[in-house]
Amino acid sequence: MSEASAEIDFQEAYEKEHLKNARLAERIALLEEQNDLLEFKLNRIKTNPLWVYTGPLRRIMHSFIRQVNRVKNCGGLRGIPAKLDYKRRESRAKKQFGTLSFPSPEERKRQTEAVFERMVKISILVPLYNTPEDFLREMLQSVLDQTYSNWELCLADGSDEEHKAVGTICKELAAKDGRIHYRKLEKNLGISGNTNACVEMAEGEYLALFDHDDILHPSVLYEYVKVINEQQADYIYCDETTFKDGDINKMLTLHFKPDYAPDNLRANNYICHFSCFARSLLEQEELFRTRFDGSQDHDMILRLTDRAQNVVHVPRLLYYWRSHAGSVASNIEAKSYAIESARGAVAEHLRNHGFRHFRITSTRAFETIFKISYEIIGNPKISIVIANKDHVEDLKRCVTSIREKSTYDNYEIIVVENNSTTEEIFAYYKEIQSQDERIRVITYKGPFNYSRVNNLGVKEAVGEYILLLNNDTQVITVNWLEELLMYAQREDVGAVGAKLYYANKTIQHAGVVIGLGAHRTAGHTHYGQSRENLGYMGRLCYAQNVTAVTGACLLVKKSLYEEAGGLDEGFAVSLNDVDFCLKLRKLGYLNVFTPFAEAYHYESISRGLDNQGEKAARYEEESRRFREKWKKELEAGDPYYNPNFSLDRSDFSLRLTEG
Repeated sequence: MSEASAEIDFQEAYEKEHLKNARLAERIALLEEQNDLLEFKLNRIKTNPLWVYTGPLRRIMHSFIRQVNRVKNCGGLRGIPAKLDYKRRESRAKKQFGTLSFPSPEERKRQTEAVFERMVKISILVPLYNTPEDFLREMLQSVLDQTYSNWELCLADGSDEEHKAVGTICKELAAKDGRIHYRKLEKNLGISGNTNACVEMAEGEYLALFDHDDILHPSVLYEYVKVINEQQADYIYCDETTFKDGDINKMLTLHFKPDYAPDNLRANNYICHFSCFARSLLEQEELFRTRFDGSQDHDMILRLTDRAQNVVHVPRLLYYWRSHAGSVASNIEAKSYAIESARGAVAEHLRNHGFRHFRITSTRAFETIFKISYEIIGNPKISIVIANKDHVEDLKRCVTSIREKSTYDNYEIIVVENNSTTEEIFAYYKEIQSQDERIRVITYKGPFNYSRVNNLGVKEAVGEYILLLNNDTQVITVNWLEELLMYAQREDVGAVGAKLYYANKTIQHAGVVIGLGAHRTAGHTHYGQSRENLGYMGRLCYAQNVTAVTGACLLVKKSLYEEAGGLDEGFAVSLNDVDFCLKLRKLGYLNVFTPFAEAYHYESISRGLDNQGEKAARYEEESRRFREKWKKELEAGDPYYNPNFSLDRSDFSLRLTEG
């Protein structure tokens, strides 16, 4: 290209951009004019005597609406008994996580005298601002009560003149204990700025973030230094609870978290407290970035966990988050700007990982719990493999729902026929193949083996992606294939599973936990709960990492299917899908459950239940083989299911201790 033509192209591009900016400026002016008009109308309504006098009535109405929504989020009226039962169990369990969990004198002595190879110094960072005196004293005392002693407390105070007591109290303690460092800031710099000032004061190898009105468990630093030594942890967090009325035994919400799960973290800042990390992870940048004020911690956690070599979750409730008027623990609306800040932090994180053209939207669970819609790259073919024997009506319903509801159309359907006996099914095969060239029927004449049948179907597939689908499923979500594909196409993802319901709209599948259930092999979480239920801490409302997903609807790259060796034919009927997902995890891939791809699964219609006769014996044998093959993983526990949860229930009920 000549210099002249390049100059012409540049000039043309400039003119186009100039015209675009002019149009946008015109649009902004119009919107500002509309905004002024709406504000005028709104103010006129608010000053109207009728509006003022009906205030109490509106508050009653809004209270009623909130209660209706609470019932709806439980899954309707039929979900209330289950919710009440869950709350009763939680109430019984709460006592074991409060002051009764504090170390006894003997245990305290043992922890205090413990000597680790790395007795790292932990700098606890606390940004202060107009902290109430009683909150401040309780916070400080919880640090002084730590069983591990190699810590320093860095206090940066942005309090105003009316709250001089904050400085007085801190200076008194600092004079008594040289590990406490206090600095009065010239002005309040906000949470981000005040915390960054704490970093400047810190000398520790590890930094820990602590809010000025919260409380630490006495053993938290001991537990953290323990995993630093045993697991070389460079980012650590624990479970937490909110509490009220100044009493940590009066717990409101207990949050028992999964181990490090990047997809969970993108959708929801589940890590939160009590974050402690190697100072080296900062890489000479500021801890908090002020442009993300309100969700500066989410931004920081995303950045630092990306850099960390070993993110470790300590599955103990060791952080007590005070709930009071104005705190985020009490009400997100106290800091409404946090929503946009969180969205911006996640967006930057995704861009840093090479993602483009994604969308981040709030979910019905909470404003800062997000749905992330990734861009579909290209138009890859998906091979849908369906095993079938007779059951013509089930297969018709399944295939019809795929053809009529799917907005993604680059797929093929491979029906693997296995010893059907009715003429009706063969007539249907002939019919659908003549109607749709994307449908093929291949034949397997051996005895039924779910793994072998699907492996045969995969061999015949020409698609880049394989979707294992049961014949007793029915598509609900029109963009179900896109919702699955957007995760399966990622380089770090293995299998992706959908949210499946029984005919009565209760949950059949929302992710699989190993070790769950009577056989201690694997079980489905949120099993039997209503479709409207939000799930534990909103987990039915966002895509997340899981150990396994059901083979009833499982999408995976064909190359990964082959790399993992396909389904293990030693598991003829059961646990082959979980085994397959564990093989993918062993290869280093993440498995993902997304609630945004939905279908009905009329489970066991095709082959019946596994609880009687030969089927029960076969399931027992497959369970035994599974426990033997994955003994190490079962003993370690499911990384995405907190060990404080019961393995006898699928509703995230807490495990109750004796006594």
